[in-house]
Amino acid sequence: VQLQASGGGLVQTGGSLRLSCTANGHSFSRSPMGWFRQAPGKEREFVAADGRGTYYADSVKGRFTISRDNAKSILYLQMNNLKPEDTAVYYCAADDRSFNTRSAYMSYERYYYWGQGTLVTVSS
Repeated sequence: VQLQASGGGLVQTGGSLRLSCTANGHSFSRSPMGWFRQAPGKEREFVAADGRGTYYADSVKGRFTISRDNAKSILYLQMNNLKPEDTAVYYCAADDRSFNTRSAYMSYERYYYWGQGTLVTVSS
């Protein structure tokens, strides 16, 4: 099973990017999938997740949208109105188990499968 993230790049403040995460070798159509990010010198943090519902970190709510195309096994993260503080390496994650709480979706320890990360840089 391989998760491959793409779509990162350099964008100015207020710009948009769409990240993609392609799952190869496994279908996660009914499974929890999420995006996390890690900025230099900081811990990995939750961004958004999709499963029984959609969940967002407060810092991205209203600006980011998570979605998936189950037919293509792709998870997306549409990021609008980007800010310099959004600069980080973004990772997609997935798991075969069913998560029952919002806190489970937000916890990176709960996810077994991880992509390699894609760098998003927002210039001021």
